[in-house]
Amino acid sequence: MPRILVSGVSGPIGAALLPSLQARGYQVTRLVRGAAGHTQIPWDPARPPAPESVSGFDAIIHLAGETVVGRWTAAKKARIRDSRVLGTRNLAQALAQASQRPPVLITASAIGYYGDRGDEILREDSSPGKGFLPEVCREWEAATEAASAAGIRTAQVRIGLVLSPVGGALQKMLTPFKLGLGGNMGNGRQWWSWIDVGDLVGAIHHILENDRLAGPVNAVAPSPVTNAEFTKTLAGVLSRPAILPMPALAARLAFGQMADELLLASQRVEPTKLMASGYPFQHSDLKKALEDLLKR
Repeated sequence: MPRILVSGVSGPIGAALLPSLQARGYQVTRLVRGAAGHTQIPWDPARPPAPESVSGFDAIIHLAGETVVGRWTAAKKARIRDSRVLGTRNLAQALAQASQRPPVLITASAIGYYGDRGDEILREDSSPGKGFLPEVCREWEAATEAASAAGIRTAQVRIGLVLSPVGGALQKMLTPFKLGLGGNMGNGRQWWSWIDVGDLVGAIHHILENDRLAGPVNAVAPSPVTNAEFTKTLAGVLSRPAILPMPALAARLAFGQMADELLLASQRVEPTKLMASGYPFQHSDLKKALEDLLKR
């Protein structure tokens, strides 16, 4: 039975990923803050784990990181950066020093790498953007260098807006939209690149099983939409109006820098590598994806 080590298991992605790994015959060990257990290895992202504690696995999936949701104070930004950059660097260094290195390391990243780019079509070879999130993503991906230098196939999954029935951005949007209080963010013209959580899990399996996939991999559906289209579609699926937009100024007052780099930023991202390698997207249509999700 192949052995796999997974961090960040408490989030909506980890919650969806773990059952699918077990269903495919993986023996799953969790990398967690806290006490050791039969299926758990304790770690502190600020310190490298002992190389032998992460030795002998057939694959590593590293999803851990401080949530980006919330007002970005100096302390919050430090936690966002350090949890990703230091945690990934320390894990990569431990894997490089392990006596039995894994063949593959898959780490989370984000389409925040590209910054606010208007209508530009963004692929894996597009340049990074400017701002806090692009800087964090650039350092986050570079933090895997020790693993790739040691011969471990390393992929950084640039994740878009994840549609999940539990947790994440969609859950936070559902209450106001169900109450008929939803609407565009800003002018609504910014591109939102989304992915159904089932397709994200499928993409991770696809990367695990495809030796040709390495480096950055965009994990988004092949049909990004504008914020206005997203808003209209979600409201339609819920049979509610969407007539209360949040002006950009109000978003900035409520969320500060997070508004500009997450809610109002435009990222029209294409999953070039996944499509070229034959990944069969199950949800390419936003309306169908939302209908299926909200029935779960």
